Amino acid sequence: MERQDNLLKNLDWFTIGLYLLLVLAGWVNIYAAVYNEEYQSILSLSQNYGRQLLWIGLSLVAAGICLTLDAKFYSVLSYPIYILVMLSLLAVPFLGEYSHGARSWFSIGPFKLQPSEFAKTATSLAMARFISSRPSYGKGGLPFKYLLMAGILIVIPPALILLQPDMGSCLVYVSFLLVLYRAGMPFAILGIGILAVVLFILSFLLDKALLTGLIVGGGILAAAISFRKFRPWFIGVAICTLIMVLAVSLNESMQLGYPLHLVMMVGAAAVCLVLGGLALLTHFRKAFLPLALVAGSLVFITSVDTLFDKLDTHQQERIEIMLHLKEDPYGVGYNTQQSLIAIGSGRLTGRGFLQGTQTKYDFVPEQSTDFIFCTIGEEWGFMGTCAVVTAFVVLLLRLITLAERQRSAFSQIYGYCVVAILFFHFFINIGMVIGLLPVIGIPLPFFSYGGSSLLAFTILIFIMLRLDASRREYFS
Repeated sequence: MERQDNLLKNLDWFTIGLYLLLVLAGWVNIYAAVYNEEYQSILSLSQNYGRQLLWIGLSLVAAGICLTLDAKFYSVLSYPIYILVMLSLLAVPFLGEYSHGARSWFSIGPFKLQPSEFAKTATSLAMARFISSRPSYGKGGLPFKYLLMAGILIVIPPALILLQPDMGSCLVYVSFLLVLYRAGMPFAILGIGILAVVLFILSFLLDKALLTGLIVGGGILAAAISFRKFRPWFIGVAICTLIMVLAVSLNESMQLGYPLHLVMMVGAAAVCLVLGGLALLTHFRKAFLPLALVAGSLVFITSVDTLFDKLDTHQQERIEIMLHLKEDPYGVGYNTQQSLIAIGSGRLTGRGFLQGTQTKYDFVPEQSTDFIFCTIGEEWGFMGTCAVVTAFVVLLLRLITLAERQRSAFSQIYGYCVVAILFFHFFINIGMVIGLLPVIGIPLPFFSYGGSSLLAFTILIFIMLRLDASRREYFS
């Protein structure tokens, strides 16, 4: 009894209150998104809001179980839980139910469970166990070999999810890079990832020849200004510029027919190779890194088209629409177009509960799931969307506070994983709904209809709350 009293006393009730508030607000908006006058009972299991209410009850039971279990349970059984969930992911493509173009669910009577939702929690536990058990953690960061091994734990789940396939769930695992960075991964690695995203976007917006020139010129100039005596490196810039001018002249005057950016890249890569070799052989060795970065960037932008061609047609069109390279308001871009209309029609205070015309007449497909945020915008207006965003930001800040105050390395790393996953879902979903990001099918936590999603997010958070309640205990 005394142990139970201490648990109730040490629980972070503020976070629990935020969770309940978000879940309640989510259910109200699901009810509004699929409201049907013929099924006014909120307990009708033939409607999404009735089924979601049942899932809310099951989630609260799961939350109670998570709080009841000893905190050491999660550390000791983290690897077995990870392996079990990975086996379920492996089984889904063969035994799962096919729906919405993917085989991602197990049917258990009237219920459907999506293992990919629970894989995030399992990966978080395994990551926390692995990183916290390294003696070097907290002493200047993790060695590269440990970061690589942690990366393998992260890569396995999306690799298995691709077999279903479910691209949205795969992309969530990018959020674990933030955890690795917090655990000691050099910023250079995270920076390379950010650079890759920037180059991917610029490769569509800029002419390939111009982009190549900017990369080469900027990279060699960066290598040059790293030293007080950098005049020799301007020779490299001059040579690259000359190669580009010759490439343009030859391509236009002789009509060689070769892609201009490929001609430039071959010449630029040769110059970078020569300069890089000279840098290693002389006292200008620091220049090797920016030159290598230039070479890697050139290889990456040449591969963008190949990677883009491997995407499904609808995925390609979504990226093109997001970058405003293509307009398709009645095709692939229909969801986003109607979502923006719904949010805009809400204005400052919204049309009112159950009064949204876009919602009532089903103009936005998947409005109770991935596009639930436009229901908030239409019926509750700018004030309502601000309230929801504020609630999420407060929850994330609170979870960061909980993670930072942990004495156990396991609890701390797990807390970072929880924050990263929730932030990624929150940022990507809202960015998708308002047209800033391509539509990739990621639910908004606690708001989007889906039993597996709600149950998984509940377990994710309440494990953190259980660990925090025992933060004065030491365990690895």
